[in-house]
Amino acid sequence: MYSSTELALKYLNYTWRASNGKGHGIHSPFVYEFVTEVLNDQRMYYPFAAIENLRASLEKDRRKIVVEDYGKSSAIHKELRVAAIARRALSAKKFGQLLFRMVNHYQPKNIVELGTSLGISGAYLAAADPEASLITIEGSDEIARIAAEGFKKLQLGNIRQIIGNFDETLKTVIQSSPPADLVYIDGNHRKEPLLNYFHLFMQKKSPDAIFVLHDIHWSRGMEEGWQIIKDHEEVMMTIDLFSAGLIFFRNQFRVKQHFTIRY
Repeated sequence: MYSSTELALKYLNYTWRASNGKGHGIHSPFVYEFVTEVLNDQRMYYPFAAIENLRASLEKDRRKIVVEDYGKSSAIHKELRVAAIARRALSAKKFGQLLFRMVNHYQPKNIVELGTSLGISGAYLAAADPEASLITIEGSDEIARIAAEGFKKLQLGNIRQIIGNFDETLKTVIQSSPPADLVYIDGNHRKEPLLNYFHLFMQKKSPDAIFVLHDIHWSRGMEEGWQIIKDHEEVMMTIDLFSAGLIFFRNQFRVKQHFTIRY
């Protein structure tokens, strides 16, 4: 993981290189539509308030739970307060609402999230379209239990939770599920797992799939993994938002186009 100073310098470099976040000077009609109709959609959709109220309650939750961390070769068990996990691990409000807007705009019906955490990002994904199906995978039993409480409070009935080590569960989930229309990867922030998850999803995705990879600039390994993914022969359109990398698959994309957009 990069230090806070290194991340700050990388962010400054990103803002200097990034295209205008309002769409000016972007010549791709597809990316221009994304920027103007999704990235800059300022509407406050009705589920937002309830999800952010859930976030606020999690950030005050003093319960202690034992969590499994599968970031290394074997699980490490830690006792943590829910509030501490919420403050450290939950997707930012701005990014969660972007996930909602992407589902609302592109209408994916089969969504897979790798890394449920306490359920805020999953809530945004599921709330955007009650007719869509979300499979969300979490490595920790106790974290998944807290997330399930939140999904119940929000009355989200289109979520299927899977609990287990990603390396042991993901292949089976992909094989037994319809091709993914939208994939959100936010777990095990290391190069090799990232590439492994990417290649597994590439085996069974819809023709117009969208992949969202969180924290692509979190470490040198994640940046290397992101570059390898961009170089993949089937990846023709990517957008770097710094906090995440977006991959859009469309048959009409014939030439590689990689955009960095200020967000």
